[in-house]
Amino acid sequence: MSSELNSEVTMDGNQGAAAAPAAVSSVELRGVTKRFGDFTAVDDLDLTLGQGEFFTLLGPSGCGKTTTLRMIAGFERPTSGEIAIDGEDVAALPPHKRPTNTVFQSYALFPHLSVEKNVGFGLKRKGVGKDEIAERVAAELQRVGLAREANRRPSQLSGGMQQRVALARALVNLPKVLLLDEPLGALDLKLRKGLQVELKRIQREVGITFVYVTHDQEEALTMSDRIAVMNRGHVEQVSVPEEVYDRPTTTFVAGFIGVSNLMPATVSAAGKVRLDGGPEVGADTADLANGERCAAVVRPEKLTVSMNGAGPEAGRPRVEGVVESSLYLGTATQIVVNLGGDVRMTVLVPNADEAERQRLPGGGAKVSLSWAPEHMHVVRESPNGNG
Repeated sequence: MSSELNSEVTMDGNQGAAAAPAAVSSVELRGVTKRFGDFTAVDDLDLTLGQGEFFTLLGPSGCGKTTTLRMIAGFERPTSGEIAIDGEDVAALPPHKRPTNTVFQSYALFPHLSVEKNVGFGLKRKGVGKDEIAERVAAELQRVGLAREANRRPSQLSGGMQQRVALARALVNLPKVLLLDEPLGALDLKLRKGLQVELKRIQREVGITFVYVTHDQEEALTMSDRIAVMNRGHVEQVSVPEEVYDRPTTTFVAGFIGVSNLMPATVSAAGKVRLDGGPEVGADTADLANGERCAAVVRPEKLTVSMNGAGPEAGRPRVEGVVESSLYLGTATQIVVNLGGDVRMTVLVPNADEAERQRLPGGGAKVSLSWAPEHMHVVRESPNGNG
């Protein structure tokens, strides 16, 4: 078992229009760096996490998200920098002296103890009275929907139930911050989706800060109040899910969140970019210099595909390419269009009408892609590379 924390987030560097932090900050990381020999896992990180927020650290393997969580928990000490919880510097405190608890992907339950005794184990070690233990354990088992399983052993439970036991065991200790390190990673897809909803419900009910680590974009978008997208030890953007998805700030964020629909471009003038091998189109270039390299992003569901010659509606930019593949996905058809070179765009067309679906272009067809101007967003090259 382990540690916990409080959260809300702001961040120096490329962060976009992040949602305003909560009025009360509970966790602060100031200039935090962690090195393992010559390798820098986390580099000069500044984060402010607000109380009662569901905050997610999102990124690929090796980006520093789990190391950051472990430093907040106390399992790793920063090479430099400060970590404060409720204004108190905890960087030198061991895990058991921090007001945090951690839930891991591996549940680490005691196989010889009942569910009830697993959940109450930490309270018993702290010398809490039997009546209080019974009351608090019963309340947490009720909260996670396991009141009827109190006398069963972990081996008699499903993976999802075991994860709920681990969650109840962490919450019963009344942490100020709960840290969750990919806790749903070992579960099957259907169960994982169900527990995503349950975790968010529980977080709102208990009202404490959850800090969640995952590489799963959908998980982060579904549950989070705010997301910090990490890349090679740095945070590239901190904002609400809608902002991170619709208005990424770098090519890395745009490519990691959702499908990577990036069209290389150059800022040609104020408010305009020229797509490589394509037209000059209007765009918000307020943060970009004339002549700067960038990329134009249009999400798959915002694109319209048509056979060459059909032409887009007036005022809609368009590019031309060749269909590489067309896949039936049930609710939608996914069409991948090669614009030339290594530039590929993915289009999602809802399967609302079978006759229309049958008319969609197949592999080898020459097509045009168009979009509404407001659905294109320009991002700068990631300062930390693209993965």
